[in-house]
Amino acid sequence: MEKNRKRLLIGCFMALVLFAPFAFFATGCKGKVHQSGRHGGKALYQCAMHPQIVSDKPENCPICGMRLMRVDQPSSATAKKASKGKGKILYYQHPMRPDITSPTPAKDEMGMDYIPVYEGDNRESGAITIPGHGEVNISPERQQLIGVKTTTAQRILLNVTIRAVGRVAYDPELYNFLSEYKQAVAAEERIKESPLPQVRERAEALIRSSELKLRQLGLTEDQMKELLKADQANSNLLLPSDKAWVYGEIYEYEMKLVKPGQKAQITTPALPGMTFEGKIIAIDPILNAMSRTLKVRIEVINQDKSLTPEMFVDVVIEAPLGEKLAIPEDALFDMGDKQFVFIDQGEGRLVPTEIKVGHEADGYYEILEGLTEGEKVVNSANFLIDSESRFRAAAKGFGGAKKQEQNQPVPLKKETSQPKASDQH
Repeated sequence: MEKNRKRLLIGCFMALVLFAPFAFFATGCKGKVHQSGRHGGKALYQCAMHPQIVSDKPENCPICGMRLMRVDQPSSATAKKASKGKGKILYYQHPMRPDITSPTPAKDEMGMDYIPVYEGDNRESGAITIPGHGEVNISPERQQLIGVKTTTAQRILLNVTIRAVGRVAYDPELYNFLSEYKQAVAAEERIKESPLPQVRERAEALIRSSELKLRQLGLTEDQMKELLKADQANSNLLLPSDKAWVYGEIYEYEMKLVKPGQKAQITTPALPGMTFEGKIIAIDPILNAMSRTLKVRIEVINQDKSLTPEMFVDVVIEAPLGEKLAIPEDALFDMGDKQFVFIDQGEGRLVPTEIKVGHEADGYYEILEGLTEGEKVVNSANFLIDSESRFRAAAKGFGGAKKQEQNQPVPLKKETSQPKASDQH
């Protein structure tokens, strides 16, 4: 909790320094304030550390001594350009105090233009969709100055790289189950013409029992038929052979991505520089309750018999997701229970918007909900934008609380009877 509070304080401090022209004018602050109304069309200068200090001259701040910074002022032509094609303007909103509005164009205490609110605009309701975050308005010139960059949500081919630890199999249990299954099938074949039904039923029961054991180890019916071939003795489960079995452990959240038939690459510290190609044969259907993993059985070509039983290996599986709507991972903010991005809606408007993401793949996040193809999201200078967004939300909450306090009825004071002069004697 203390760590998060420190990060928030640092973020707000950086936002005040870098976003000085947008810092809200704190009412009731004391200090030497050089103001003369709206200043007409003159340039204004403001202290980065004390936003209440505004002057029409590039002098030093009387509080901290820092040089005042020039404040960018959007022109009326820019405002007219911004309003083109946006629909009906409902009112104009203070750039730093959302609770202050005007029916006509106006300027704030620092000479900045009020922001027009259009019909259907998400600012119309005044709601904050992401807790603790508000909409940010930064001119394109200032975005370029602080390094804000955007990227487009688009459909691309994604591949999830799954890395797992594993070992070369030494599995007498599976070897015995396979041998038992082969013997049961061979016995059923020999007695299928037997006139005694009890004998045939017993042979069929043995086959069903053997199949159940193999299915618990992830083998399918087609794989069992392949293993019945005479040329497969399955001795590679016990001794080095030209084919080895590798068991990899994948986590339960990866189980939907891994399927039989996918390729895998095997490396081991014992054989540096060597890479073995393999294919996934089976996946155990039962989760390991202790490690929360599933066992993946991989058949690997082992021509020189370099891989020996119980050798530790590293497994890499490439799981294709197909073509998905995605954004770079740098654009995502993860709050734990919520994920969001800042959508660039033009004219300097950066709006925090909640989204739902799927898998992370190749430096991208799969988008499930909240974004459409072609929308622009911020993927650079995110820390600064996030700090300013938190500052905006805090300022809005402060303004709302103050407005609510002003609307509270003032309790009437009870009149107290004054003692008469005659009573004093």
